[in-house]
Amino acid sequence: MQQTILAIAGKPGLYKLVSRGNNNLIVEALDATHKRMPAFATDRITSLADIAMFTETDDVPLMDVLDNLKTLENGKKASINEKKASGDELRAYFTKVLPEWDQERVHNSDIKKLITWYNILVEAGITDFKEEMSPTDGDNIDDRK
Repeated sequence: MQQTILAIAGKPGLYKLVSRGNNNLIVEALDATHKRMPAFATDRITSLADIAMFTETDDVPLMDVLDNLKTLENGKKASINEKKASGDELRAYFTKVLPEWDQERVHNSDIKKLITWYNILVEAGITDFKEEMSPTDGDNIDDRK
């Protein structure tokens, strides 16, 4: 799962890698539309496995942060509305998720994006943040057996 869930710069939401073309990737939106579209090499595409959050010591992989958020929320959607919450509310909430986060390098917009992504993943039924998906856990990029 970690390698197949993607963020694309300039496009909201998260995407699942469906297929690879010659010069592009075919991705599917994880929202209710499930819209498929090509993503090209010129797009800045990042796997969630390659993202980390700044802390006072070492950077923490995004999957660990998402898992902490899942534990805090008991696997449900986030209890805070990231669109309406004030900066102070976001920071207090995020302190519960990752107590040692770097308050100078992590911005409110980063916290909002994290919560938005978490909610998208929960709505899509993807909550196993620490485990790699096995071929039986859902759609597979390569269905050859």
